[in-house]
Amino acid sequence: MPSLVRPARREGGFIQQFLVIIGISVLSGVLIAGLALPWVAMASKGADKAAAAMASFALRLDFKPLDERTTVLDAQGGTLATFYDENRTYVPLDHIADVMKEALISIEDARFYQHGPIDIQGTVRALLVNEASSSPIQGGSSLTQQLVKLTLLANATTAKQRAAATARDYSRKFLELRYAVWVENHFTKDQILEHYLNIAYFGDGAYGVQAAAHHYFNTTADKLTLPQAAMLAGLVKSPTYLDPTKYAKAALDRRDTVIGRMLQLHVITTAEARSASRSPLNLHVTQMPNGCANSEAPWFCQYLLNYLQRDPTLGATQADRNHAIFGGGLTVKTTLDPRYQLAADKAVADHVLPTDAAAIGALAMVEPGTGKVKAVAQSRPMGTNKASGQTMLNFTVPKDYGGAAGFQPGSTFKAFVLAAAIRKGIPLSTSFPSPNPITVDERNYKTCSGHPVGSAHDTFHNEGEAGTYNVYSGTALSVNTFFVQLERLTGLCAPFTLANEMGMNLAADKYQVVSLTLGVADESPVAMANAYATFAARGIYCPATPVTAIIDRTGKLIPQAKTECKRILRPAYADAVNSVLQGVMQPGGTGSALTIDQPAAGKTGTTDNSQSVWFIGYTPNLVAASVVAGVSPTLLPRSLTGVTIHGNYISFASGGGIAGPIWLQAMKAVERFLPNANFVKPDPSVVKGQTVPIPSLYGYNPGAAAALLSKLGFVPQISYSVSSSAPLGTVAYTSPSQQGVTGETVLIYLSKGYTP
Repeated sequence: MPSLVRPARREGGFIQQFLVIIGISVLSGVLIAGLALPWVAMASKGADKAAAAMASFALRLDFKPLDERTTVLDAQGGTLATFYDENRTYVPLDHIADVMKEALISIEDARFYQHGPIDIQGTVRALLVNEASSSPIQGGSSLTQQLVKLTLLANATTAKQRAAATARDYSRKFLELRYAVWVENHFTKDQILEHYLNIAYFGDGAYGVQAAAHHYFNTTADKLTLPQAAMLAGLVKSPTYLDPTKYAKAALDRRDTVIGRMLQLHVITTAEARSASRSPLNLHVTQMPNGCANSEAPWFCQYLLNYLQRDPTLGATQADRNHAIFGGGLTVKTTLDPRYQLAADKAVADHVLPTDAAAIGALAMVEPGTGKVKAVAQSRPMGTNKASGQTMLNFTVPKDYGGAAGFQPGSTFKAFVLAAAIRKGIPLSTSFPSPNPITVDERNYKTCSGHPVGSAHDTFHNEGEAGTYNVYSGTALSVNTFFVQLERLTGLCAPFTLANEMGMNLAADKYQVVSLTLGVADESPVAMANAYATFAARGIYCPATPVTAIIDRTGKLIPQAKTECKRILRPAYADAVNSVLQGVMQPGGTGSALTIDQPAAGKTGTTDNSQSVWFIGYTPNLVAASVVAGVSPTLLPRSLTGVTIHGNYISFASGGGIAGPIWLQAMKAVERFLPNANFVKPDPSVVKGQTVPIPSLYGYNPGAAAALLSKLGFVPQISYSVSSSAPLGTVAYTSPSQQGVTGETVLIYLSKGYTP
């Protein structure tokens, strides 16, 4: 079968092209003809002068990278979202079906591979027709000239530039010729055709042949058939008025015109033309999603988009970053695991309805040691229909990334005081009589400046009864009056600083207060889950991130801004926090009903008046933070007491009873995907106040016994000798003898070597 898609000798040389341009100038009017007058004199001096004139006549055309859509992938490689201003994917010429190239050349520029910058025959014929007509100029443009026009339009940044690129007069045509000369001298015909097929608009939001093939026929450019290619080739003349989704008859007629032209040029056979013309359009319109609204994980997608818009590696300015996101053809690999997302969505939906006007539920999952956000979910869907509970605020992430301020985390903040106490060396056996209520003097609480927080007296209450509690029991039962006293030992600066080191954003002039331990600052589930991930990662804090890699359109990895993980706590200190928080999940603890088939630790949280309730629980390799918050119609905080959530009337709201079940359902769904791992027991030589078994040291050398006791975290001390059956001078027994509290003294009694 004959083919137009082939290189061939270009007709005419410099002189012929040169004389045609002079002729065009003359026909184009006095102004442009004036530009050609010096050329006429130069032409008489021969080919060398003509060649020089042609070179100076050419104008360099700037080919900027075409806008391409960005693809967002989840952790399993599935497409999560696409972002674009122009729906385009650039494809090389050898990835475009030959029949598509033939169809386009046949209808737009049949002599494309024969002529130079301009088609002499076509241009002269068009000029003669135009001169004899009063209508605007038309016809005669080669594919190269059309590419020039499309490129100038793509490069235009002002209304004036856009108007100049589309003006219907000879001045524009003449300018296009000058650019076309440069293009033809610097690019091959195949390169010109490739760029044209990728820059051209094919209507209905499809830019470039690859996007058009997918949009209209759900196929790719390399698999286009003759009828499909003919229809697409016909669209470039008038992509708006030939749009087959709106004007099917016009598009069909235009397609058949292209087929007829291909037959006339002997590019296809009569049989092929007849078969193609009998074929219906057979559209299979496929819309390419754009943005987050249609994503499987819209709230994660919105979080990601806001995160990317703040990423300095994508550009120095907001405009630069937006252009990279919506036109840079990036591939963004994310941390989202669709299995975890499905579990999170279902857990939230099963406990809080979108139409629960007085409450919002949310959940976030974060991987310790990496900061990877595995899933985020909230009860209110994305949208603007408030009657159905929709919102555009993302309550799962910090305000900078979602627009919502978050919710007070209540007693989950006690973990920061706990960690600060352990880091200060306060024994876990430390206990206080904890009355209900308790009144404390602010002058006993020092801020980071070293000054008292104030001079007032603050009163705090417990949910439970008064009693004497140590670090273990006070945490397991979340005793407010115990932690207020523990905070006096740590000072306000230590937990305040630690919280900020773990991702909180607490203002020094606002949150260095006695009530810090009760969680008075608004926070998001992602921020709280990521802070607790520091404990699970044995003291390593990693900034939360939704991104694992960003790859540019050439396949090159874009280095990300440094947000390296850093050690916040010694491993033994974090292990001690985990040990204490495991007690929350054990019988008698506030999270005792929330058991899964993996080692777990956690903390409940309930704010004053039950305006928000939390549960943050974790295994060694996954943290999940759940929250249910009461809100007014204007999203101001309100009590959950007395509201109905998912059809259930709430008479008493608690973190373990309301937020905890969301966490439990989600974790049960994903725990099978988690590696089996155990928490590490705290090093007793580092963390004081642990109850540790003391082995029998009967018959030991006193030095060896002392060394072992020191390793177990005790202070060994040689006592007096006693009658014993143990060999003379060896250990008879210790006191205490079976278990003790690390940091305390253990007496070693030596044997006299006989039994009385």
